[in-house]
Amino acid sequence: MIYKEFQGMKLSALGMGNMRLPVIGGDDSRIDKDAAREMIRFSMESGINYYDTAFGYHGGNSELVVGELLQDYDRLSFYLASKFPGYDLSNMPKVKEIFERQLEKCRVDYFDFYLFHNVCEMNIEQYLDPKYGIHDYLMEQKKNGRIRHLGFSTHGDIACMTRFLEAYGKDMEFCQIELNYFDYRFQDAKGKVELLKKWDLPIWVMEPVRGGQLAALSEENAAKLKAARPDEEVPAWAFRFLQTIPEVKVTLSGMSDLEQLKANVRTYETEKPLNDEEMSMLLGIADEMIDRTTVPCTGCHYCVPHCPKGLDIPFLLKLYNEASVAGSGVFIAPMALASVDSDKQPECCISCHSCEKVCPQGIHIPEHLSKFAAKMGRQSQ
Repeated sequence: MIYKEFQGMKLSALGMGNMRLPVIGGDDSRIDKDAAREMIRFSMESGINYYDTAFGYHGGNSELVVGELLQDYDRLSFYLASKFPGYDLSNMPKVKEIFERQLEKCRVDYFDFYLFHNVCEMNIEQYLDPKYGIHDYLMEQKKNGRIRHLGFSTHGDIACMTRFLEAYGKDMEFCQIELNYFDYRFQDAKGKVELLKKWDLPIWVMEPVRGGQLAALSEENAAKLKAARPDEEVPAWAFRFLQTIPEVKVTLSGMSDLEQLKANVRTYETEKPLNDEEMSMLLGIADEMIDRTTVPCTGCHYCVPHCPKGLDIPFLLKLYNEASVAGSGVFIAPMALASVDSDKQPECCISCHSCEKVCPQGIHIPEHLSKFAAKMGRQSQ
């Protein structure tokens, strides 16, 4: 197992995410405890010492199961991370209640790592609002030793991250972002890496294979990778990409069975970063995947002044693209839409086609906004 230095600790470069544990009968809230126990046993024996969970994973049962199964091991043999569930705005006034409950669920006296969960456009105002006292309370728990290291996870854009960092960055010790070779350009994860470098914050990675999308490429793209590294499996390329980024400390993989875990452990027995040619090829594959599934909006904003409804069309198309590539795992787009005024939503398009007349890309904008509204379960006007 590869280890990364962090404030005098050696963290396993591969961490075990506990959002996609094996379940019974396809019910996400019914974790297969025996299978999960076997996975944690193999994980510990293989040198993984970082375990990530959260209040809402598996319908609230991830913390319970992880806490129970880790009782079999010395508390000093692993690092446990959980998060304050700010993705649900109703939780904002409940930071003390929820934190105490999390400690109980996980059967621990402290969290090694604790995060503001999913800082994004939907909740940034509430996270920054002092009336909820979230930052103050978590800093108090850190002072009392119940949180050893405090950070934040985010699916927000760079502007949102910047606001959070300007408010609380001096107190953050790490940041967890969605980082993979698909999102390096698509979500400007590269820009997020650069931002965190400026703040001297090490990076924790989530969605390294984008929910499995990068583990199952087309035959043509898989053949390109096999020709470049005959002994490397397709999913391993996603991890080699991350090994090329020096700011990355811990990569969390939400493995759903023992075979996935074993394969990822094999990958993290060695560090094999990409060379320039391999990086170019991998990003080219990502570009081809993006071009095949997204609307080619360049964000020029020519359309915006011509919209009688005042819609931020580039932003809406960006979210539509995100929803399109996410397949069945759509969650970023709805969260971002929650920050948009009700009269500026995609269904508010009146199909006047004024935007199309000035679009340099020739995009059929009303058609895509209508599809986006339908995908989000909204009724177009």
